[in-house]
Amino acid sequence: MAENSLLTVADLDAGYGDLQILDGVDLAVEDGEYVTIVGPNGAGKSTVMKTVFGLTTYMDGSIEFDGEEISRLRPDQIIRKGVGYVPQSDNVFPSLTVRENLEMGAYILDSIPEERIDMVYDRFPVLEERSGQTAGSMSGGQQQMVAMGRALMLDPDLLLLDEPSAGLAPDLVEDLFDRVDAINDGGTAILMVEQNAKEALRRCDRGYVLVQGQNRHEDDGDALLADQQVREDFLGG
Repeated sequence: MAENSLLTVADLDAGYGDLQILDGVDLAVEDGEYVTIVGPNGAGKSTVMKTVFGLTTYMDGSIEFDGEEISRLRPDQIIRKGVGYVPQSDNVFPSLTVRENLEMGAYILDSIPEERIDMVYDRFPVLEERSGQTAGSMSGGQQQMVAMGRALMLDPDLLLLDEPSAGLAPDLVEDLFDRVDAINDGGTAILMVEQNAKEALRRCDRGYVLVQGQNRHEDDGDALLADQQVREDFLGG
């Protein structure tokens, strides 16, 4: 693990209340890197994301972002450090319009930066076309774009994506991954939990395999895809 990583998680224990889910988890994300966490259901993948963002019970270990310990900060403080988060579900305000959802992503600022709205519209043109439509009336794929666009409103250095393709029709999944690639190509580091493990590992720089709240494998995405043990245990052969 490089000493100057953007995000460094070391020996992390965390869970919910008295229930411990993560046991000594280590991971790192370099500046501009694209990292994926895969593993079986119940492995603790989403708990890692929520813990980095201050949404679980932190128990022990270290979470450093840009050289600063953030393990005891609240989500609103973590956002200000440069971390964006898109949860797996309930990730839009259904009664608000697309534009109002995007504006909520910049709620910590004194005024809405129009250039950030324009940037999101450039990245997701359908959102500009539907800027006055309520988010709750949109398709699952479009809602995911709204949620990702809102998280990008503060131009985060790191974007946390929790199961972004969950519930999407198969023909929309590749488009979504292309959009994640484009966000990363624009300089935003990505840490993603993803059920579509093969596609995620094919596209990312590095991957971690989590099992029962512990690190099991770590390598380049392509290397994990080629690893026979990983393929048999976690990728269906």
